[in-house]
Amino acid sequence: MRELKNGTKIIGIDHGYGNIKTANTIMPTGITAYNTRPTFDGNILHYNGMYYRIGESHKPFVADKSSDEDFYLLTLTAIAQELRCTYCTEADVHIAAGLPLTWVKAQREDFRRYITKNSSVQFVFNDAAYELNIVGCSVYPQGYPAVVDRLSQMTGVNLLADIGNGTMNIMFINDKRPVESKCCTEKLGVNQCVIAAKNAVMDRFCTKIDESIIEQVIRTGKADISERYLNCITDTIKMYCTGIFEALAKYEYDPELMRLYIAGGGGCIVKHFGEYDASRVTIIDDICAAAKGYEAIADRQLGKEEKT
Repeated sequence: MRELKNGTKIIGIDHGYGNIKTANTIMPTGITAYNTRPTFDGNILHYNGMYYRIGESHKPFVADKSSDEDFYLLTLTAIAQELRCTYCTEADVHIAAGLPLTWVKAQREDFRRYITKNSSVQFVFNDAAYELNIVGCSVYPQGYPAVVDRLSQMTGVNLLADIGNGTMNIMFINDKRPVESKCCTEKLGVNQCVIAAKNAVMDRFCTKIDESIIEQVIRTGKADISERYLNCITDTIKMYCTGIFEALAKYEYDPELMRLYIAGGGGCIVKHFGEYDASRVTIIDDICAAAKGYEAIADRQLGKEEKT
């Protein structure tokens, strides 16, 4: 979170399909609605007379994030999580967010209107009451903000692959500048890997496996399960990882001619299961890098406006 001279707080939010992230927090995107307060405590949002449990499982992929109320509710939750880091419950907030590279032009204005539809909003999250004035929203292309703090080292030809839960955004950055004509979005997110692993376990063992086990293998390369299940999951993840590099090759990725930067949750997959030259591939481990990048860009732009 950053703060302008007028007191407005800039909060970067990475609206992922698997997790919603701010500069300092991360939470799964699952939402379950209740008419009355849930029996068990833990990440409960109370808004407009309804209760929502946030963070169990993940939100299914939808191409248009403003097509339902979920990402709005997740935005409120993310703001509350970030404000709680500074013990703040009342604020003027400017939201800095992102959309997939090739969708941002078409969806930017609709998404901005969706996020700012209520200029003033009150809600309760985890028993703390929040009062916010949403004073603005900046929407940037996904991917690039995750490496904005590394641009000084990105001389020559560089390829950025931002692998989220739903999509993989691909961008060339040549001599520190993004090449807009060579940006693309592939529906090759981590969730595709999870689905493939679940199907592989079902096909081989006729057993339904909990997604959390697969996600643990993705994050750490291991899990507390028998070797035969672990091998099945591992083999599937390796196939998915191979598919990532095949997709990059389709967009002219050549490891001998350019450097590769991998951001997003998919970096764990490449790190644990990929075959690559570590001297020419940089994996950005900070899962909150995009949210921090959104904040940095918005702070620079809004700070200039304050001075004029």
